Amino acid sequence: MRLKDKVALVTGAASGIGKEIARTFVAEGAKVVIADLNAQGAQATAAELGGPAKALGVAMDVTDEAAVDAGMEQTVQTFGKIDILVSNAGIQTIAAVDELELAKWKQMLAIHLDGAFLTTRAALRHMYRQGTGGSIIYMGSVHSKEASMLKAPYVTAKHGLIGLAKVVAKEGAKHGVRANVICPGFVRTPLVDKQIPEQAKEFGISEEDVIKKIMLKDTVDGEFTTTQDVAQAALFFAAFETNALTGQSLVVSHGWFMQ
Repeated sequence: MRLKDKVALVTGAASGIGKEIARTFVAEGAKVVIADLNAQGAQATAAELGGPAKALGVAMDVTDEAAVDAGMEQTVQTFGKIDILVSNAGIQTIAAVDELELAKWKQMLAIHLDGAFLTTRAALRHMYRQGTGGSIIYMGSVHSKEASMLKAPYVTAKHGLIGLAKVVAKEGAKHGVRANVICPGFVRTPLVDKQIPEQAKEFGISEEDVIKKIMLKDTVDGEFTTTQDVAQAALFFAAFETNALTGQSLVVSHGWFMQ
């Protein structure tokens, strides 16, 4: 098992991509903390993944400094250490720049960027003290590399994660801590399902056309990226123990964006 005896905290892990990453990590021998704003969902997912011996559910608002620090402390108290952080929590807002509310802009950046910073800082403090290295993995997007209409705060935030990962990679190197970004294409999760009717309304087209002509038009096979695709990329970074790939991002998008 590639993550035997490792301890991971995954934010936004009560459902979707985060849940699949947690499931994959447990299957590979890790103990996993399911951190989510939905406390009941986090606890249910932890029970599903094996209960107290393998998984712990904690309530965490990633924009709340005290909540993040408390969740990380609970992780270390329960499992003895923290080896892997997957900063995955996120939301989406669909609006043109000239119609976007400032509150929506601030909310998006707070969850994606403040949340990434706060969880990273909390994890690094423990990783540095432990002296055994670690892996910080950010959930970016193809929108970390390019832009789409109606997604200004999301694109801005996802670009920002690339910069944060590069700084963490440089600062963490002497402590054996690596940092990477996974950049998925469209994954059929509730977050994406919510966007389909919103974009259909904004563009005045059918939901089928949103899928075929916007979301998947540049893939090589017309397929959504799966949660399993992303989880395998997370496992790859988490289990890759040298600094050879630190600071790098990996696009997982069925060829939508190539570099």
